[in-house]
Amino acid sequence: MAEKRLLSELQALQKEKWVHIEVDDANIKKWNIGLMVVNPDSVFSGGYFKAEMTFAKDYPYVPPTFRFQTRIYHPNIYSDGRLCISILHAPGEDEMSGEQASERWSPLQGVESVLRSVLLLLDDPEINSAANVDASVTYRDKRGEYDARAKATVEKSRAEMPKDVKFPTSEDLAPAPVVAFDDDDFWNESDGNDDFGSESESDFDDNDMDDD
Repeated sequence: MAEKRLLSELQALQKEKWVHIEVDDANIKKWNIGLMVVNPDSVFSGGYFKAEMTFAKDYPYVPPTFRFQTRIYHPNIYSDGRLCISILHAPGEDEMSGEQASERWSPLQGVESVLRSVLLLLDDPEINSAANVDASVTYRDKRGEYDARAKATVEKSRAEMPKDVKFPTSEDLAPAPVVAFDDDDFWNESDGNDDFGSESESDFDDNDMDDD
């Protein structure tokens, strides 16, 4: 079941422009990911962050693992690249951490949910449950220094981006335009083909005149 589910998710994500995924055909349970930060308001905007996701044989009933290979200075990223994030925690509530079941992994979640949650976490750290205490303190008390380190990380990450990968522009990410129905064309065409009963009205007038 895991393989079928992962293949379906992979095919959907390969259509997205903000993520690049490479998978070994011999092992679909291990993904190499290039996560692109396309939010222009993010301190990590423009970053191309390499990561690795692995999946157990009973996925999606257990969460995948996620680990950044790009070194990122962030309150919720451990030194080995692992994340402190609720969506990657096992299903069910946890009284110790106070996490609700809705915040944690469930089989209804998927890879895209994880990746979007990671992108949100980059911009909105949970400094009260820090994996990197130093980064948490810097983010809280020395935001300028934190932002400078983030921008340096972005520059370094772009240098490591594969040459065959194109970082999307705002135009690339814009939704496809919706073709609107042209009412004028409809009515013009109708006017040319139909008289809306004018002939029957003319006949009615002629008959009335004959009767007189």
